[in-house]
Amino acid sequence: MINIAIDGPSGAGKSSAAKLAAARLGYVYVDTGALYRAIGVAALRRGLTTTDKEQVLPILPELDIQLTFIDGEQHVILNGEDVSKEIRLPEASMAASDVSAMAEVREYLLDLQHKIAAENNCFMDGRDIGTVILPHAQLKIFLTASAEIRARRRYDELIGRGTPVEYETVLQDIIQRDYNDSHREVAPLKPAEDSVILDSSYLTLEEVVAKVVELVEAIPEEKK
Repeated sequence: MINIAIDGPSGAGKSSAAKLAAARLGYVYVDTGALYRAIGVAALRRGLTTTDKEQVLPILPELDIQLTFIDGEQHVILNGEDVSKEIRLPEASMAASDVSAMAEVREYLLDLQHKIAAENNCFMDGRDIGTVILPHAQLKIFLTASAEIRARRRYDELIGRGTPVEYETVLQDIIQRDYNDSHREVAPLKPAEDSVILDSSYLTLEEVVAKVVELVEAIPEEKK
C-alpha cells in the first residue's frame, strides 16, 4: 500500500489538503488528530484534568473510537456517538494537545492507525506520522504556515460554523499548542529528516492540493 504522511502544526491546512488530495487520487484519508481530540472530549466530559495521567489513562479502556466515512466525509464516533463537531471546538484542541503528550495514549491509538495504513492506500495527517507512526511512508510532507495566518484560518472556520470566538484567543491557543506539541517528550512535532517542507502561508488550498498531488505522482516506482 502507498502511504502518504502529512505532518505540521495546528491550522496549517493538513486536513483540508490531505482530504482533497486523497479524493483526487482515490486514496483513503485519515485525520489522526481527530482520534486524540476524541479522547480529549471524553476526558473533558468527565471533568478530568487533561494534563493529569492519573485521571486520563484509566478511561482509555472505556473508550470505543471509530472512524467512519459518510458521503466521503470522515466522522468520528465515540462510544456510539458522532462527535465530529464537538472535537473541533477550541477546548477540544487544547485537550488533544494535552493527552497526545502521554505515551500511553499514543500507544493506545497506534494499532488502529497501523491497521488502516496496512489495508489502504492512504493519506494520514497528524504531528508525528512521518517520524513515528509511518516512518516508512513513501512520501512525507511537512505542511506549515505562520502562526498569524493559521490563527486567521481557524478563526474564520469557527465563525463560519457559528462558534463565537475572538481572534486573539485563537492566536494565543495556536501559539500555546505549537509550543506544547514541539516541546513534549514523546513524539514532538518536527519534520522527518526526509520530508518535503511545504509552506502554505501564501498559497491557496487548491495550490497546496495541486502540489501535494504532484509530489505523490512523482513517487519513484521502486518506492511503490
